[in-house]
Amino acid sequence: MNIVDPDIERYAHDHTRQRPPLLDELREVTYAGVPDPQMQVGRVEGALLKLLASLAGARRALEIGTFTGYSALCIAEALPDDGELITCDRDPDVTRIARSFFDRSEHGHKIRIALGDALASVRALPEDPPFDLVFIDADKERYVDYYEAVVPRLRSGGLLLADNTLWSGRVLDPRADSDRALVAFNARVTADPRVENVLLTVRDGLMLARKR
Repeated sequence: MNIVDPDIERYAHDHTRQRPPLLDELREVTYAGVPDPQMQVGRVEGALLKLLASLAGARRALEIGTFTGYSALCIAEALPDDGELITCDRDPDVTRIARSFFDRSEHGHKIRIALGDALASVRALPEDPPFDLVFIDADKERYVDYYEAVVPRLRSGGLLLADNTLWSGRVLDPRADSDRALVAFNARVTADPRVENVLLTVRDGLMLARKR
């Protein structure tokens, strides 16, 4: 199921500020030689991540699911020069690509890759200092676990974003484990008194929550 009509998607893409050329190159490299390249965020969502990080005044950010690094570079662009983004992934091959692009970016020095099991990496982080922004885009079956691990590490007023939360419409008729996991995640966030939230029909669904 297309969440948004493809022609409207194209119109939104064409009327969103173009990202830096390095990100276009990263997109080409990803689609040319990486399995499941559609996992990479595109221009619209990347621009939204950068804008939200800017509006939040983020200095310290956390990402769960690096992939080839497009979203990390978008978030890092919004951070001050002494800001920090910790991005977690278990795949050494895709993070090798990500690191090669981080090294070429003026914002790459703000990014630190935590290679290994993402949930273990997050749980090993102290709750202080807290994060200003968290972006979850990893294995869907553990979204609730990631959420419970990051909320205590998010400052009051901080933003939490989670990708693929409409899952190509499969949340309406959940059959696979990943479908049911996202249904449970969306329900958990919506019922959680610690946050206020909105589920956006951006790309494949983007959950946006602000910690009270």
